[in-house]
Amino acid sequence: MDNIKQLDQTYIAPTYARFPVVLTGGHGSVLTDEAGKEYIDLGSGIGVNAFGACDEVWQKAVCEQAAKLQHTSNLYYTEPCARLAAMLCERTGMQQVFFCNSGAEANECAIKVARKYGAEHLGPEHTTILTLKGSFHGRTLATLAATGQEVFHKDFLPLTPGFVYAEPGNLADVEKQLDANPCCAILFEAIQGEGGVIPLEPAFIQGLAKLAQERGLLLMADEVQTGNGRTGKLFGYMHSGVQPDVVTTAKGLGGGLPLGAAILGGKAAGVLVPGSHGSTFGGNPVCCAGALTILERLDEAFLAQVAAKGDWVRSQLEGAPGIKTVTGTGLMLGIETEKDAGEVLAACQARGVLPLRAKNKVRLLPPLNIPQDLLAQAVQILKEVCAE
Repeated sequence: MDNIKQLDQTYIAPTYARFPVVLTGGHGSVLTDEAGKEYIDLGSGIGVNAFGACDEVWQKAVCEQAAKLQHTSNLYYTEPCARLAAMLCERTGMQQVFFCNSGAEANECAIKVARKYGAEHLGPEHTTILTLKGSFHGRTLATLAATGQEVFHKDFLPLTPGFVYAEPGNLADVEKQLDANPCCAILFEAIQGEGGVIPLEPAFIQGLAKLAQERGLLLMADEVQTGNGRTGKLFGYMHSGVQPDVVTTAKGLGGGLPLGAAILGGKAAGVLVPGSHGSTFGGNPVCCAGALTILERLDEAFLAQVAAKGDWVRSQLEGAPGIKTVTGTGLMLGIETEKDAGEVLAACQARGVLPLRAKNKVRLLPPLNIPQDLLAQAVQILKEVCAE
């Protein structure tokens, strides 16, 4: 397998700081490397493999659809695409879905919807979208500009215009930016994942919703990482009781295949018309068939289990030796450790546990159905590493 690493290092653009592990297989919450070593998966492909590796229900649906029709253009109807859109709307109270391939593309769609809505309903000067400092919305040029972190901006100036940033948790600053800029929308993450797993307070999100309603702006929730059951609710905004006009999602939706969605309702419903947006692979029937098996299983009883597991992990880690703070909700947790997070990840990896990192924190995004015994084993190893 050294040849695999060599091939990778020779021919793949070096945009990722890879860990020295060649993964060759897995089942559920356990992954296997080329030497047969097993690892408890606390990352799920950065929140993508919602039900773990090679989930049988997902696998069956994907294989059956691939044997029928792997792709057709969006000039024709397909059953998985239509059924998934209906299910997403029924579960969110929204009205329409645009399917794409990734979270960044879902946010690109949201940006286009906001700009078109602003021009049609608020005036041609209303092109600006307010986002929050510490946010992360993607790596395309527009979503990079929407991202409220300068570290991601520095090599790609000039940024796409049309975005302003406010302090998270500070409604006065949000109002100040809205007064100073002709905006069309507010875009937020219920938990700033790449920003360090920082939750927004429900009262602040409710304040954003109130400001958007008063000013006729779209309220847009970026649920790329927080969506699809990750926080113990179907979507993270649901903890705050607000109703966005746009919800963007991806990652766990496809269960392991690339699938993104911009879900439209309220003031955003009807903004997109034939010719205003498109995606060659958006709504791919194989991806949608897999996604149906994910969404169907995210019922209230299952989501309650996700929330309970998250509460249990927090109870084990909060106040433990070597651990400063624990943030997040459900099975999306950030752990500030006394040791450097990179050292913690390396030590966990050596002991057969694969967590992630978000800024200076250890980040946990395990499969939503991780068995309690495996979760307990992984948490114990993490605690031991942090205490050493």
